[in-house]
Amino acid sequence: MNIEAKKTIESGKAILGIEFGSTRIKAVLIDENNKPIAQGSHEWENQLVDGLWTYSIEAIWNGVQNCYADLRANVKKDYDTDIEILAAIGISAMMHGYMAFDDKQQILVPFRTWRNTNTAQAAAELSELFVYNIPLRWSISHLYQAILNNEEHVDNIDFLTTLAGYIHWQITGMKVLGIGDASGMLPIDPDTKNYSAEMVAKFDKLTAPKKFRWKLTDILPKVLQAGENAGFLTEEGAKKLDISGHLKPGIPVCPPEGDAGTGMVATNAVRQRTGNVSAGTSSFSMIVLEKDLSRPYEMIDMVTTPDGSPVAMVHCNNCTSDLNAWVGLFREYQELLGIPADMNMIYEKLYNNALNGDADCGGLVSYNYISGEPVTGLAEGRPMFVRSANDKFNLANFMRANLYASVGVLKIGNDILFNDEKVKVDRITGHGGLFKTRGVGQRILAAAINSPISVMETAGEGGAWGIALLGSYLVNNENNLSLADYLDQTIFAGNTGVEIAPTDEDVAGFNAYIENYKACLPIEEAAVKYKK
Repeated sequence: MNIEAKKTIESGKAILGIEFGSTRIKAVLIDENNKPIAQGSHEWENQLVDGLWTYSIEAIWNGVQNCYADLRANVKKDYDTDIEILAAIGISAMMHGYMAFDDKQQILVPFRTWRNTNTAQAAAELSELFVYNIPLRWSISHLYQAILNNEEHVDNIDFLTTLAGYIHWQITGMKVLGIGDASGMLPIDPDTKNYSAEMVAKFDKLTAPKKFRWKLTDILPKVLQAGENAGFLTEEGAKKLDISGHLKPGIPVCPPEGDAGTGMVATNAVRQRTGNVSAGTSSFSMIVLEKDLSRPYEMIDMVTTPDGSPVAMVHCNNCTSDLNAWVGLFREYQELLGIPADMNMIYEKLYNNALNGDADCGGLVSYNYISGEPVTGLAEGRPMFVRSANDKFNLANFMRANLYASVGVLKIGNDILFNDEKVKVDRITGHGGLFKTRGVGQRILAAAINSPISVMETAGEGGAWGIALLGSYLVNNENNLSLADYLDQTIFAGNTGVEIAPTDEDVAGFNAYIENYKACLPIEEAAVKYKK
């Protein structure tokens, strides 16, 4: 038993971070040195209800209570003690989406998650009105689409928030949101660190003929930066988290954040000229900018760090799912031969062998579109492998083409930043499943975006750790450091991870691959059209 960790928990100095991911709710308890000492989790899935992806209110609370109960059980098992008081709590969740409540705190329509793409008309009209790229998944897109659809509930909205903002409100009574998550509701003015007053005025003017009983700022959560007071755990909130009744109220709770913001914190990528790439089921890159881009781009979302710096985000719906399916096929073949399948070994062998392939994959092209891909204009996806008779078809090139495909769309978006906007970056950190096989995913991504890529051991701790660190920043920042300095000096202490730089050959090969990839997109479009 770790006696020091037990003392930390019993003295109330541990910090709790909870993150609501798409398929798992995870809780992480950290000690005074910001190291994880206990975890809990709960698996969950979204449901398609009336054509929209959602999680029910019951599923949300059942999930967080089961997750916390799992954490409690693990603390009891490992340290023979219970959690009663904490130094701080942080709540994080999937960014964006739409949770609208009336003045009795009742949800007006089921939670509409980031996955929904029914907001195309609203997003397009708002992008034109604001002269700013407004993605389909942003809360303002959902709100305006509901208005365009003449949905009855809209006039009764008293509070509109995200999933993280909802949980925070319910456990503290505070209608607030961290600036990173808020930037996925409505664009943030980098000077005021608040919602864009110009865009608020334009929206209110646009909707004025509807004569709603609210103006936009009446229903949005207050914007807070990392480290600001966001309230305390109430008695009712403590009971909602811990149904056993052990957890006591009065604990400080940091501003709630989205998963993109906590990913930046967990990879020490909140300072300007840094960035991170998350590559798993889906992928996104976050590059912290020194200044705004010269113009809006449809494939680049502008959000912020948890302390308000502008961030260019390229979000891709697809990453490793199709790659994993191909690896699964090789597992089946191995089992067919009667050889026990070790998935870690299969991944390691196939991934490393891919590095023996041609830098341009021998002309082979793969599309990993399990679902639609907005960056390349596909509303639906059809996973597809394409080759001509003259291409060099071997296992190394095949696997390399599928690895390239996992970050191909990400490259298309980031080429705009680095080639057109001349964005400068000092360090990019990779995290997620693509980087599990040491060195391979790193080298592929480095070639894709022509930049050195670092991977840190701690990156695997994920967003629940990231929001716990924001809780630590709230209560332990005695020297009033900036968030970037606090992470550099207190959390990571100079650890920048293991870096792999791109080679000229790999960069040239990936560039050749991506030109072939873009030229063949009409084949993917035809597959969507004809293969139902």
